[in-house]
Amino acid sequence: MVMADRPEVETASGPLTTLAVVGLAQSMLGGLARVPFKKPWSGPAGLLDNVGQAVTRQSIRAFMGYSMGLPIEEFRSMEKILDQICRVVMPPFVELTDGVELTQDTIGGVPGLWCRAKASTDAYVDEDEEKQEIGATILYLHGGGYIGTSPIMYSAFASSLVRITGFEVFIADYRMAPEFPFPAGVLDAADVYQALLGRGVTPEHIIVAGDSGGGGLAASLVAHLHAKGLPKPGALALFSPEIDLDLDHPSITENAQYDVLPWNIPVTPYLHGVQPNDARVSVINADPDPEWFPPTFVCWGGDEMFRDGIREFAARLEDSEVPTHAIEEPGMFHVFPILMPWAEASKKVFRALHDLAQGNVASDPEATQTH
Repeated sequence: MVMADRPEVETASGPLTTLAVVGLAQSMLGGLARVPFKKPWSGPAGLLDNVGQAVTRQSIRAFMGYSMGLPIEEFRSMEKILDQICRVVMPPFVELTDGVELTQDTIGGVPGLWCRAKASTDAYVDEDEEKQEIGATILYLHGGGYIGTSPIMYSAFASSLVRITGFEVFIADYRMAPEFPFPAGVLDAADVYQALLGRGVTPEHIIVAGDSGGGGLAASLVAHLHAKGLPKPGALALFSPEIDLDLDHPSITENAQYDVLPWNIPVTPYLHGVQPNDARVSVINADPDPEWFPPTFVCWGGDEMFRDGIREFAARLEDSEVPTHAIEEPGMFHVFPILMPWAEASKKVFRALHDLAQGNVASDPEATQTH
C-alpha cells in the first residue's frame, strides 16, 4: 500500500498529476544538465565513482527539490505513479540480480513487503528439503524524511541486504506525515515488532534497520520499546539516520552544497508540535544503556548534512558502552549505500554488514519458519 491508497489521504486529479510528473521530469533533466559544470570528475574516489556521485547528487537534489514544492495531494499522486512503476520493474529485477522473491503481507495490522531469498521461500509453503535456511529477520523502516516513498521503492536495497546477510527482510509500510505525524510511524513499527514476536521470532533474532527518516524511526522504536518494557531487538542497523531533528550542527549548513538533501530539510510535518529536541523523536538526546539499547551498526557520509549529529550519536553510544560499529565515509553524501550501491565506499559498508551479520546474529530456523 502506498500512502495515496489510504482512505484518509487526499490525492490530485488526473490532469494535475500529469502536470506534476511532467514537471518532475523537467526538473530532473535540468539537474542533470548542471552536472558538466560541477567538475564531476573531481572527488575522493576514482573517475567512474566521482562521475556517478555527481550524477546521483544532481538527480536526487532535483527530485527532492521539486517534490518538496508540490501541494501534498499532488505529491501523493506522483508518489503513487512512481510506486506503480516500481511494482512492475522491481520484482523481476531483484529476482534476477539477487535471487530474491517479494511477497505482500500484513503484520500487526501494518502492511508491508517481505524480501526473501527465493531458495528459502518454500519454507513457508511446504517441506522442501532443498530450502535455504533463513538466519534472522530484519524489520526495515524505509527512508523518506518521515513523509515519502514506499516499501517497493526500497526493494532493491532490501534485496541486497538479503543477499549480503542471508536474512529475510520485512519492509513495513508505516504511516507517514503530514497526514499521520508522530507518533503514528513509531506505533506502527512497534505493532510489527510485537507481531513478529507473536509469530515466534525471538527478540535476539530481530534486527531493526532503517535509513534517513526510517533510521530515526528505528532508533525511536528502540526507545519506545524500552519505555513500554518490551525486549530490545538483537541489533540495530542505521544508514545516515535522522536522529537529531534540532538540525543545529555546523554540518547542516557547511555540507548543504555537497549533500543530496534540500537545504531546507522539512521536519515540521512529522513533529506536528512536538519539540525537535524531544528524545522520542531525536534519540541523540536519549541516555542509551546496553541494558536496553542493542548493539548498533551505523554509517554515514563525511559530506552529508546530518554528519555532526550522527557523529555525536555514535560517540554517545560508545561512551555508554553500547557495542557500536561506526563507519564515516569521506566525501560521501546522505544514504550513499542505497543511492550508489556500486561505489567502493558502499561495498565497504556491505562487507562490514556481512561480517557483522555472520558474527553477531545467530540462526533461529525454528522461529523464522513460523512466519
